[in-house]
Amino acid sequence: MSSPDGPGRERGASAEGRPLNAAAPFVADLLPHSGTMVLLDEVVTHDDRTIRCRAHSHRRDGHPLAFQGVLPAWAGVEYAAQAMAAHFSLTAGTAGAMTIGLLGGLRDVVCFVERLDDIASPLCVDAERLSNDAAGSIYAFRIIAEADGRTLVQGRATVVQQVRDQANA
Repeated sequence: MSSPDGPGRERGASAEGRPLNAAAPFVADLLPHSGTMVLLDEVVTHDDRTIRCRAHSHRRDGHPLAFQGVLPAWAGVEYAAQAMAAHFSLTAGTAGAMTIGLLGGLRDVVCFVERLDDIASPLCVDAERLSNDAAGSIYAFRIIAEADGRTLVQGRATVVQQVRDQANA
């Protein structure tokens, strides 16, 4: 069976076909992306302030953010942005359907490695909403190698929220 998320990818399965956490929502349903641009495999846990996601896509051949087979560490910002978008979708309720989040800025981004594609373990993508108002949110994020807990990329991001009609104008 094929889905919009790629050949052979079924709802509730990771890109590698592993079953996802049955209690977790299907990540692609939470994001404005589709196909290979859905970089996260599952939401591990979340609450009103935080989210932890898991990803295996950094090891995938033909990664959409890789250049000449190398996925640079700064691509971790997109993993973090997707975790923030998933968090917003999970916590915004029905108001979230009427808004779109745009990455407004980055601060204090540090890459502790040069590339992500050579990290053997899954990535844990953590985001914590530090502040939130009608205009947007500020998140702190960390990308961690699940096997050893090593921080690979960290920083802060400002997400600007717009009503969908204004975003398309």
